[in-house]
Amino acid sequence: MDALLLSRIQFAWVIAFHILLPAFTVGLACYVATLEVRWWLTRDDTVRRLSAYWIKIFAISFGMGVVSGIVMPFQFGTNWSRYSDSASPVIGSLLAYEVITAFFLEAAFLGVLLFGRKLVPQWAHALSAVLVALGTLLSSFWILTVNSWMQTPRGYEMIDGRYFPTSMLSVIFTPSFPYRLTHTVIAFVVTTAFVILGVGAHYLRNHRFPDESKIMMRMSLGFLAIMVPLQILVGDLHGLNSLEHQPTKVAAMEGLWETQRGVPASLFAIPDQEAEKNHFEIAIPNLASLYLTHKIDGEVKGLKEWPKEDRPPVAIVYFAFRTMVGIGVLMLTTVLIGLVLWKRGRLFDSRRYLRWCMIMSPAGFIAVLAGWTTTEVGRQPWVIYGLMRTRDAVTPSLTTGDVALSLAGYMLTYAIIFSGGLILLRRLVRIGPPVGPEMEAHEAPAHPKRPLSAVTEHDNTVATPVARGLGGRHDA
Repeated sequence: MDALLLSRIQFAWVIAFHILLPAFTVGLACYVATLEVRWWLTRDDTVRRLSAYWIKIFAISFGMGVVSGIVMPFQFGTNWSRYSDSASPVIGSLLAYEVITAFFLEAAFLGVLLFGRKLVPQWAHALSAVLVALGTLLSSFWILTVNSWMQTPRGYEMIDGRYFPTSMLSVIFTPSFPYRLTHTVIAFVVTTAFVILGVGAHYLRNHRFPDESKIMMRMSLGFLAIMVPLQILVGDLHGLNSLEHQPTKVAAMEGLWETQRGVPASLFAIPDQEAEKNHFEIAIPNLASLYLTHKIDGEVKGLKEWPKEDRPPVAIVYFAFRTMVGIGVLMLTTVLIGLVLWKRGRLFDSRRYLRWCMIMSPAGFIAVLAGWTTTEVGRQPWVIYGLMRTRDAVTPSLTTGDVALSLAGYMLTYAIIFSGGLILLRRLVRIGPPVGPEMEAHEAPAHPKRPLSAVTEHDNTVATPVARGLGGRHDA
């Protein structure tokens, strides 16, 4: 356990927890914007109540994302100073663009979205929701620009060991960027849709909020019917792009050691990196060549084509990729069964399917983590692919004790942030959407409130109507 390994563990810990928040808030911001526009156009009060409910959940999730995101960049300077020094002329401007565009846009309109329903016209409130959603998408755009440049660097020149941009368009639009952006954003919105589907199923199973729950299930299932197949298509295109630009990663994903034609698709195996072979392998002949090259006898390079020191940790990449694909198959199956039940008029009555939707609600988060692991571990041993090794990016003065102390601090900080956030989110789900058309439209005159008053106050103007509408909390 040296400083380099601990720094890797620390970065994995921090980014793995932080990415769960964008995976939820990007899609949830888009969903809230859709509800707000629908409420503005239709004046359906059920949609307004549903939007008010998810705005509260979005506020807590967004706050958790901001706090966890603030602590994350510190380690670039403390643990990865050589990388920061070398790459900052390229990535520094990209991160600045994120602040100028995404953060400023969110900061300008988030307050209107959270507190302005009674203070601005409905069209302005809907517009604020759309602009907040746009801000989350812009943030994804710039972060994935940085990541894509690290995966497939372009548009730079080296001067005294530092990377300087020669073309910002080439830096931004690297060969992998369009595929990575599309694949990641779709993964985020699909993750949110499964959460909404699961929450709607939970309420229907407990005979609560039937009108709101049916809207949630119809909207999320209809959206997933389009996006899950689209994600499979985009994932295939992303795989073809990775085969062209990062063939070592693809070979690790497939557990392929020897270059060959008609490559079988490995369903299960235990990769042995030392012996350079797989144990207990179960495979389907020729299938990997078909989906990797779109030819039944297409050639795919094996890991033995590269020196051992240039290969990623095969077992981690192999199993992470299969976790992601396996969850994708379960998602597609869930959508297909739901569409059949919807057509037969049994979507809201099948308790087994509702229970399954509840089980599947966190599936998107697992798939996002598995996909991130495949992408980032598959890039190893490079922090900038083909240019800078991870071991050369770490701060040279770090000691094992330094990183162990900071890692413990990060773990404690994230434990507090996520534990508190999950408690509040669970309480909001138990309370459920507001009841009755009068709750938000004609509240007491607007005045400043504590940020988390929605889940901590129980005064007569808010909590009592909610409690009456729920008929008690035991139903949760």
